[in-house]
Amino acid sequence: MASLAGIGNFYKLPDLRRRVFFTLGMLAVYRVGCFVTLPGVDRNQMKQYVAGSGGLLGFFNLFSGGALSNLSIFALGIMPYISASIIMQLGGMLYAPLNELRKEGEAGRRKIDQYTRYGTIGISLFQSYGIARMLTNISSNEGGAGVVTNPDTGFYIMTMITLTTGTAFLMWIGEQITERGVSNGTSLLIFASIITAIPSSIGTYLQANSGDLQPLSMAVFGGAVVIMVATVVFFENGRRQIPIVYSRRQVGRRVYGAQNTHLPLKVNVSGTIPPIFASSLLQFPATLQSLSIPGLDHIIGVINRGDWLFNTLYAALIVFFCFFYTNVTFQAVDVAENLKKQQANIPGIRPGKQTADYIYAVVQRVTVGGAAYVAGICVATDLVAAWLLQQPMTYWGTSLMIVCGVALDTANQIEAHLITRNYEGLTGPGAGRVRGRRFTEAG
Repeated sequence: MASLAGIGNFYKLPDLRRRVFFTLGMLAVYRVGCFVTLPGVDRNQMKQYVAGSGGLLGFFNLFSGGALSNLSIFALGIMPYISASIIMQLGGMLYAPLNELRKEGEAGRRKIDQYTRYGTIGISLFQSYGIARMLTNISSNEGGAGVVTNPDTGFYIMTMITLTTGTAFLMWIGEQITERGVSNGTSLLIFASIITAIPSSIGTYLQANSGDLQPLSMAVFGGAVVIMVATVVFFENGRRQIPIVYSRRQVGRRVYGAQNTHLPLKVNVSGTIPPIFASSLLQFPATLQSLSIPGLDHIIGVINRGDWLFNTLYAALIVFFCFFYTNVTFQAVDVAENLKKQQANIPGIRPGKQTADYIYAVVQRVTVGGAAYVAGICVATDLVAAWLLQQPMTYWGTSLMIVCGVALDTANQIEAHLITRNYEGLTGPGAGRVRGRRFTEAG
């Protein structure tokens, strides 16, 4: 309890206190917006339709924090921004000018961010049109009668403008949290969406199975959740330590002798990005459904079923994005160059190209384990949950990993602020560090 109580010590630092309260304020604005309904729709009818649909529609609703079932101005959520980020990062590998922009430092990053914002607006307009078409179509069906009160051209224009503006506002909130708050703003928005959907999900399950509850299966499921959370914490704090030796060097008038230290490499460098990217990519076919593309209904059917083909595709996408994001964000050549400038080297490895090759090889080997862990948590957990609760649980493992990963990252950043200001950790004087932030060494 002392460790948990120490988290509240952030209020003793004015700057950190402002950051935390700013983050909470922005998340509160997001949650309020999830209940502001689009003009010309009946959200009660939509809630009934979403509750009986599941599949991709349920996933959209989960990652929007219930904004889709409420038909709110944030119904698209932050996913268009994530899709635009994927396109920009993939484009950096295929389009040379984008790759050059990435190497230009802060100026290049700002330019790429600007292109990402433009892409977000374009994708939002396209997806909002798909939402308008979907609402119009389900209004003509028995299960969604009355969702749209007047499905005319004005409804399409108003829906596209409103939903695109809502996504642009969410993008702004995410950027403000990243810059002026704590943790990554986009991840926190998804985190808030999942957390707020948990009580309603539990209530829906208990109501649907009120006459056939199985206490033993539910207890085993609760134990499995604890095990999965512990697994996520263990791997997210896992490090591969590469030994580093600093040569004898002079700084000013002082001469420092040789020092031995380590270069820590995370087992999962990409964090929660791969499952977010993979799930976002799997959502994309649903946005094209209104275009009547041949074969698209079959693809959407496979994704909705959640069978072995979907699980295989999902796991493959997660593994791909684990390697892709790691190789984009971690440049072994730059690390080797920095070590050389600091007169440091890896024992038995020559500085320069050999060091870069060695670090790159180690990162690839570690990423194999990290990718297997992420895919296992996101896919195997769904299968176990579906087996225990006897109902489809698609993306449940993904939600669990995102929640745990974002919570750990936020706690780590708060602790980093405290340590930077010579504060004695999250737990106060005389107490130990929070157990979840101890590093575990990977082989």
